[in-house]
Amino acid sequence: MSTAVARLACDEDTARRIAAAVGETLPDDTACSAFEITDGRWMAEIFFHDTPDRAVIDTLVRASGGDPARLVYDAVSERDWVQASLEGLTPVRAGRFVVHGSHDRTRIAPNVTRIEIEAALAFGTGHHGTTRGCLLAFDGVLKQRTFRRLLDVGAGTGVLAIAAAKALRRPVIGTDIDPVAVTAARSNARLNGVPGLTTFLHANGCRAGSVRAGGRYDLIFANILLGPLRGMAQPLTSLVAPGGTVILSGLLTADGRAALARYRAAGMVLETRVPLEGWVTLVMRRPNRRLRQSSARR
Repeated sequence: MSTAVARLACDEDTARRIAAAVGETLPDDTACSAFEITDGRWMAEIFFHDTPDRAVIDTLVRASGGDPARLVYDAVSERDWVQASLEGLTPVRAGRFVVHGSHDRTRIAPNVTRIEIEAALAFGTGHHGTTRGCLLAFDGVLKQRTFRRLLDVGAGTGVLAIAAAKALRRPVIGTDIDPVAVTAARSNARLNGVPGLTTFLHANGCRAGSVRAGGRYDLIFANILLGPLRGMAQPLTSLVAPGGTVILSGLLTADGRAALARYRAAGMVLETRVPLEGWVTLVMRRPNRRLRQSSARR
């Protein structure tokens, strides 16, 4: 048995845009890696579980700034395609966090928070600009305050929830509408030694009773897309404790203002933006009105 791989030698920005576009556009059984080769050149590799639709790939590469005429197709062993796709992924550094595959386990410095993604679960590796943006935003807010109750909406393979559990040693609830992602997240939590600190639920956003039971959250991650983020603005912000923080991503730079307007209307204020690779992460906070009223009385 064999499967296809498409390779394109290009510059770094184009390779990263192709990898991001694959992650957003193609099915989860398609994987893409972007990595440096020689003389400052980069390689984008797309691995397909099924026969690729070359017209779709051409369109995606062209929209990412690449030249489809330079794509080279090849075949690899079926059993090796996921592992091969990850071997090209170098560890991703985001502040104190490093996301890596098992092939880099021995190369990671001991003084960082390591998040390992299972080789058999190729999607959600942390290389996407939205995931890295969330990790950078989280690293930033950790320098200012700590959190006790944490929620990750649209957890995917659990990278953000695992990062929070490892950094804070506090319980984290993660939800995802995709049962495959929930299984992946639970497996990754075991791999990273935090199964007792993470609970991953198959649920639609933040509306599940098990998510809403027990009060509000000090920190909520929501790395999804603009449409779902806008639709869940009211139910999600109703779960934020006074003084609590929401980290929103899955947003193209052009989408940032639309999301910002919806969450401001729901009572949140912007703390900072983290722009990265054509995406933006928003860090928003619910004002602590009780504290403000107390200060006004004084």
